[in-house]
Amino acid sequence: MAIDPKLLEELEARRRKIILSGGEEKIAKRHEKGDWTARERVDALFDGGSFTEIGMHTRHHCNNFGMQNKNIPGEGIVSGFGLVDGRPVAAVSADFMAQGGSLGYMHAMKICDAQRYALKAGMPVIQMNDSGGARLQEGVEALSGFANVFYNNVAASGVVPQISLILGPCAGGAAYSPALTDFIIIREGGAAGMYITGPKVIEQVTYEKCTMDEIGGAAVHSSVSGNAHFVAKSDAEAIEIAKKILSYLPSNNTQEPPHDLSCPLNIADDEGMNDIIPESNSTPMDMMQVINHLVDEDSFLEVQANFAGNVIVGFARICGVVVGIIANQPAVKAGCLDIDASDKAARFIRCCDCFNVPVVNLVDVPGFLPGKQQERGGIIRHGAKMIFAYSSATVPKITLITRKAYGGAYIAMCSKDLGADAVFAWPCAEIAVMGAQGAVPILYGRELKAIEDPAERAAREKELLDEYINTFYNPYAAAASDQLTEIIDPKQTRARIALTLRTLLGKRETRPAKKHGNMPL
Repeated sequence: MAIDPKLLEELEARRRKIILSGGEEKIAKRHEKGDWTARERVDALFDGGSFTEIGMHTRHHCNNFGMQNKNIPGEGIVSGFGLVDGRPVAAVSADFMAQGGSLGYMHAMKICDAQRYALKAGMPVIQMNDSGGARLQEGVEALSGFANVFYNNVAASGVVPQISLILGPCAGGAAYSPALTDFIIIREGGAAGMYITGPKVIEQVTYEKCTMDEIGGAAVHSSVSGNAHFVAKSDAEAIEIAKKILSYLPSNNTQEPPHDLSCPLNIADDEGMNDIIPESNSTPMDMMQVINHLVDEDSFLEVQANFAGNVIVGFARICGVVVGIIANQPAVKAGCLDIDASDKAARFIRCCDCFNVPVVNLVDVPGFLPGKQQERGGIIRHGAKMIFAYSSATVPKITLITRKAYGGAYIAMCSKDLGADAVFAWPCAEIAVMGAQGAVPILYGRELKAIEDPAERAAREKELLDEYINTFYNPYAAAASDQLTEIIDPKQTRARIALTLRTLLGKRETRPAKKHGNMPL
């Protein structure tokens, strides 16, 4: 018995009405602004024809404040699952043309359906945000909807990758869901932005005048607040960045990252590595050059490139093996660790550990940044986040000490005692409690003060300085104490790390049973 054609016609008519959302005129206006529709974003993300929509015909049940019998196409959200570069992925895309993409209870349930589906199936979730926030007419039910979304964000955290794209306004409670995900990509320009309270509310409450860009734009969130991990110039670029991130991550925490072990294990010397090292350890070295020599060509994807530049984090491949890179950047603040750098590194370490990505640490650090502002801002607590993150991480951890590694920062950058599986050092590495210029006056202050002749005192100080450097600074002292795996020629760096990574891919490490640790937040 064939299905009644009228039923199919009705289905197609209903679908078309929902797909057109606010109508062709509204779609044209979005295109004029350079914005895509919610469905165009979904089409760009998923492999052609693979998207299955969830709850297309869902409708709100609110009858308050003029909402009676109001038809909101798709309840203002496109939700579903499909294939992205051949891999299963779930996604939601807010439809600003339908009630401003505002979140009501049934709107939220469509998001939750996609989240729960992804969690059960073990697939990543991508959220494309373009919403004015909670639907005021729904009152507490809208708040309940937000809470359900947040709860599922947390349930999925560390189980499946979650990526948020800020492609329009993301106001109030709508900003918290992205903040609970692993990565935030924010688009420049237009109405794209994140904020809890807008400029008008801020001015009413605090009398402080500000613009939307100053509190929620791409520039402020990528370089000041640190909320955004990537900046895109368009919807298309934001989606491509999301795909790029997924290319380094497994679909869930029970899988290994997409390593390419067919890639040849190249253990040849890299003479160019020696050429980038300055003659003096006091001369800043651009750690990006070290990274470029270490990783496979064009494989480095820097995360939070505009925030806390004194530490570099990002994904890469080394002879086909996916890794997370954490590196001091001596070209910025001498590579010191400060509050923002500590937060940036700790968060990235935790992300790598969640998804079984090995961590490679490149160390050139003179210490934690000194200063009243840092101390009052809680540098102790923030620095402790790095120590906690490294100590709790069970993925393979490889550390290379390139030049300086002083004091607590030496430990915080994943020393052997913090769980590094292998620690390499270049012959020029300096490992000590503090810089020699500061240590010698402390250790030999009385002796030096007792020498009345200035020239004799200066000569003795230089003598003590050389003795201290020769005794404590060179890496052989650390190696003698079993703190180093090997002291290597810089040209051997890529070969040693690549080989060590391959041997550690089968690493298994268990920890004492507990509900969870109490990380210093």
